[in-house]
Formats: sequence, C-alpha cells, structure tokens
Amino acid sequence: MENKARKVLIADDEPDIREILEYNLAAEGFEVVVAKDGDDALDKAKKSKPDLILLDVMMPKKSGVEVCRLLRLQPAFAETLIVMLTALGDDGSVIKGLETGADDYIAKPVSPKVLITRLNALFRRQIKSTSTTLSNGPITIDAEKFLVLVEGNSVVLAKKEFELLQLLAHKPGRVFLRNEILNQIWGNDVIVGDRTIDVHIRKIRQKLGIDCIKTVKGVGYKFSV
Repeated sequence: MENKARKVLIADDEPDIREILEYNLAAEGFEVVVAKDGDDALDKAKKSKPDLILLDVMMPKKSGVEVCRLLRLQPAFAETLIVMLTALGDDGSVIKGLETGADDYIAKPVSPKVLITRLNALFRRQIKSTSTTLSNGPITIDAEKFLVLVEGNSVVLAKKEFELLQLLAHKPGRVFLRNEILNQIWGNDVIVGDRTIDVHIRKIRQKLGIDCIKTVKGVGYKFSV
C-alpha cells in the first residue's frame, strides 16, 4: 500500500476513538503508534519519530495545544505534520492550535474516510513543498542557486535572511513561533534575542518590496502573499 512507510501517532484520551482511528489507519497501510495523554504523546513522539501526529486538543496532563507547542520548539519535529482533533465548533482551540504550529485541524466526530483523505492530502502537499524551488505568487525561491526572484527580478538576501524567508515560505499560512525560528535558523548554540528576528524580517520586507511576512502579535510570523 502507498502509505506503508508512513508512521502516524494518534494521541487521544478516549480509548474508543484511539481504537477506531488505529484500526482504519492501519488498514490503509499506515504504521500506527498510540498515546493516551499529553505526556505520553511527547514520549511516544520522541521515541517513534512519526511522520504525522494527530493530537486531541483536550487531553489530561498536557493539552494537544501544549504538546504541539513543545514539539515545534525542537528542530527534530520541524517537518513533522501535526493535525489537531477538536470538538465541533471549538474555534478557540483551533486558533490556538494553528498559532502554535499545527498544520491542520479536524473537528470531531470525524469519519475515518474523511480523516484518511485529509492526511493523504497533507502528505502530498508536504512532498510538493520539499522541492528545491518554491513559488508563491510573485515570489520564487531557488534553494540550490540561493536565489530569490520577485516578479522575475533577482533580489539579494543575506544568508540568514534567505534561510528565514525559506523557512516561512516552506509552509505558507503556518505561524512559526519566535523560539521555533531562533532554534531552526540560529540554533541552540548561538545566543540571539527576539530583536534579531525583527531586524531580519524588516530587512526581508524592505528588499522584497512585498509585505509577504505577516506578524502574529505575541506569537510569531507567517508567510502569506
């Protein structure tokens, strides 16, 4: 099956939901790992290194939102897809989940068939985004050539500016936390502050001449053309 190599972690405190999702995902060829609460989800994520994590928002010990936030601060989970499972109409949880780095959300109760369709769509989108060339609106980023084009015109960015733009553009619309940006661009061994990010963002905006990086107040930044 095409999903055989994909590993999915399901974190939900309701045994019935875990069992139904585990059964259906396994039947589609996914390798499935399950967790019963927030702490268990963090532990299983670190041990199993899943390709995608399904996080129930309302879990004991740590909420799905908190688990998502903690995982996104670790470079090892920068590319891991994270999907929040939320109660129907729980808009607040949806917003918090997306602001802390979730790639998508699905409202409960969820049809296994719909869930699998959504997960496969995310995997296809992830494969497409790993191309060395990213194009979004008037902006094209070529990682191999270290080149940025705006409406066909070349724009020269410093190394960290290029890496920061590439990180944000890699997942348009997703909010990257400040600590997440610091860890992925500057690393844990370099001591820099929030002001460093602000300066780099301002320079990128000035050089591109397009307001493609939006500030999410008190949280971080996202790429949006």
